[in-house]
Amino acid sequence: MPIPRHAGPRLLLLAALLAPGLALAASKPSPAKVVVDPMEASLAGEFALQAGQLPEAARQYLLAARSASDPVLAERATRIALLADEDALARDAYATWRSLAPEGGEAQRMVAAGLALRAGDKRASRRELRTLLAEGGKGWRSALAALFGAVGKQQKLVVAMIDGVVDDNLLPDDLQAWLGFGGLAQRLEQPALVDRIVGEIVRRYPGEPRVALLRAQLLREGGKLGEARTLLAGLEDAAKLSPQLRWSVAGEYDALGDSAKAAQVLGWGPQDDASHAQRAMLLDKAKDKAGLAALYEELKREATHPNPMRRLLLGQLAELLERYEDARGWYANVPGEGVQGIARLRGANVLHAMGRKPAAFDELHAIQADQTLDEEARRDGYLLEAELRLKDKDEAGELDAYARGLAAFADDEALLYSRALLWERRDEIAKAEADFRRILVISPDDVNTLNALGYTLADRTTRYREALELIDRARVAAPGNAAIIDSYGWVLFRLGKPRQALDHLRHAYALQKDADIGSHLGHVLWVLGERDEARKYFEEARKLDPENRSLQRALQATGA
Repeated sequence: MPIPRHAGPRLLLLAALLAPGLALAASKPSPAKVVVDPMEASLAGEFALQAGQLPEAARQYLLAARSASDPVLAERATRIALLADEDALARDAYATWRSLAPEGGEAQRMVAAGLALRAGDKRASRRELRTLLAEGGKGWRSALAALFGAVGKQQKLVVAMIDGVVDDNLLPDDLQAWLGFGGLAQRLEQPALVDRIVGEIVRRYPGEPRVALLRAQLLREGGKLGEARTLLAGLEDAAKLSPQLRWSVAGEYDALGDSAKAAQVLGWGPQDDASHAQRAMLLDKAKDKAGLAALYEELKREATHPNPMRRLLLGQLAELLERYEDARGWYANVPGEGVQGIARLRGANVLHAMGRKPAAFDELHAIQADQTLDEEARRDGYLLEAELRLKDKDEAGELDAYARGLAAFADDEALLYSRALLWERRDEIAKAEADFRRILVISPDDVNTLNALGYTLADRTTRYREALELIDRARVAAPGNAAIIDSYGWVLFRLGKPRQALDHLRHAYALQKDADIGSHLGHVLWVLGERDEARKYFEEARKLDPENRSLQRALQATGA
């Protein structure tokens, strides 16, 4: 039998002693009496965890917990097993945790609820959720987390549990609790249940602006855009008095596709650089040149002695209005070491937009060589040059910018990451992998890189097991990240496990409506024969990003 990959020195010694051909001492202990060193098992668990081998990590931590009678280690084993989708192991670890800490509190009860839900045990699920909700305080948050964690495996049961909670009036008199459960029902696409919850919220909290805002959001997501707009209009007077509400109402108008109205709402009341910048972005998104010009003139009138950030904003507004000479003037007069680099970078971008490309690249080269600027600004000079070369379809120039940047800033993670994406775009996967791995040598726990490399291997190679270990390492660090859950679902699909993949992709899409996730979900549904539902997600992905590469690949693969 091969020695376990992460066996510690004491276990290795034991394995050697028991190897075939070696004489065994008469006093050799039976396997049942071998005592596990808790420190050794903990280290083995940690090594397995760092390697992305979650089931092995959970088993080692459980061995350590039992040997040391340590409830903290038992809890860690339980949580890792749940993350690994090893429900049987999770139940075993939970039993140990509970025996070592009978009064485990809310955290333990949340896990119990999650396990019952994942197992499809309706009676136990109801009992555990009721216990959490009866505790008062923030017990509802733990109940909601348990429900959310089971969405992928037991969506119908989760819906039934939410329905029961509402029926039995189990939620506390806390608006946030009702909004949280209503939000989950909405993500699960349960309009009737959402209507019931919203109706109850309206009854309990009449005149509460956040309730009207929620209703507007739900109407928008349900396609009732006119009704949503009417509700938002009724909130405008309140929004004029509350900066927080003003930003929320503006966000809803933007989501409705009316960015100009969103900018108007943000223009009410006292202004600061953040609101000015957001208004500029919204007006640009709406292609409202008149609005941008009005904002520009408004800020110019106030700019008798503009601070550096205000000069930058005026420069960007002039840039958006294609008043490039004005923009260059504002950028050229930005004082202060902290923002001067940003201003010069923007100035180079303006030169490129004016068609003065040699001058733009000369300025970028000057920025790259200017030792009076901070390192980040000089590094960004290479990143911007690569971006502008890409716009010019000058792939050789783009590669050269990265090469020179990395010569100046050896192993800079931002440069390596951007170059890896270029390699991937060129289908040079080995080179992309090399750059991603260089980042991981420097920052082994960089979540974005772990996920990017794992996803690339899953999507563009057949090295699925390696991909799974990398993605699992990212999941440990960020278990609720939609992009990482999507990558995990996708690698499961590539491993030939479409049903398991579907659970996770649904969970990811419930967390974040994204074109990549929607395309993956549609692809898996198509393979499983759910063609009508697959087309729905393909259409949603198309609306979000018609040029999305995952969507194009999915459509090509399925013929949808």
